[in-house]
Amino acid sequence: MTKFSSAFKLASTARLLRKICLVALTVPLLASSTISLATASEKEYEGNNESYAIGLWGDFPYSDEQATTGVPNLIADMNSQNLAFTVHDGDLKAGNSTPGSVTPTTCSNELYTQALGYFNSLKAPAVFTPGDNDWTDCDRPSNGGYNSRERLDYERQVFFSTKFSLGQRRLAQEVQTVPLCLSANNTSVACVENRRWTIGKVTYATLNIQGSCNNLCDTSPDPEEYAARNAADIAWMKETFQVAKARNSAAVMFISQGDPGWDKSDPTRSPVRDPMTLEETDGQPDGFQSFLLALRDEVIAFRKPVAYVHGDSHYYRVDKPFQDAKGRRLENFTRVETFGDNQANGNNDVHWVKVTINPRSREVFSYQPQIVPSNRVAVPAP
Repeated sequence: MTKFSSAFKLASTARLLRKICLVALTVPLLASSTISLATASEKEYEGNNESYAIGLWGDFPYSDEQATTGVPNLIADMNSQNLAFTVHDGDLKAGNSTPGSVTPTTCSNELYTQALGYFNSLKAPAVFTPGDNDWTDCDRPSNGGYNSRERLDYERQVFFSTKFSLGQRRLAQEVQTVPLCLSANNTSVACVENRRWTIGKVTYATLNIQGSCNNLCDTSPDPEEYAARNAADIAWMKETFQVAKARNSAAVMFISQGDPGWDKSDPTRSPVRDPMTLEETDGQPDGFQSFLLALRDEVIAFRKPVAYVHGDSHYYRVDKPFQDAKGRRLENFTRVETFGDNQANGNNDVHWVKVTINPRSREVFSYQPQIVPSNRVAVPAP
């Protein structure tokens, strides 16, 4: 473990004294060089209507090449731009390990050490929400046959041990501290991976919602763990809307891993569900309906723009698939899916999504895919 024990000298001006919190933290399993621990409070952004940009990515690395070249290229590209923060929406590895790999591809401790190094090499505050490949699917024999809950407990220790984000500049966040989730020893623990923060006039939150039926299918389904975490996710989502209303936020953005499926339009990439009842219709266990029903009610009541970011099905898209109980499109809701691994199809797709936030605009969010020049495959960069 690398311990940051040296004291930082406080700046002389009152402005910096208000805005910068210099701390000494012990960062478990740190794989990168010394990090500036300058932190920002949500309060420094209150009332700020200025535009800013954020970066969204996830579902990498899935191979040695992505781990050693593709992801470092992507991080360098994000670091070249002025971003308020970045979010990785889960999956630190492929669904199964790669025999003979030189980088971590099972759910060993080294996997999380590698990821921590990535996040702490980002200049902007780096937020992370877990993915099924890095905990619920760890019970697969190919991934080392780990206990899934234990791996999530370990992720909480590595990535979520403080109220701050990761990254070279850290953002103070609100944490879900009520012990609603279940640990490996079947005790109730806080779902500390669920985070919330407000920048300017927009409120953001992460939710631990997973692919693989949200832990209701695959190698070792765990309905008890699912039920506890699902209740926690619904409570955190509802509370986030309450916070956004209290702060008079112009919009809300949620970030999670799993693609819940929103309608019947894409059976090749996501669960298929009746868009009016939100019931899954493809015969798989439905780990999402109760959350989606609660989310729909909140989106309609909020009326302002709501963005829902996820990964999981590895297909960049921005659309409006959410409908009300009568089949009418929810005009204020936008689904955003980040890029993800598509090597099996001959594509690299190690890219990210830039979101520009303008609280003074009607739609608040605008989206631009960022194709990392050094990660292009079919058509070389000009």
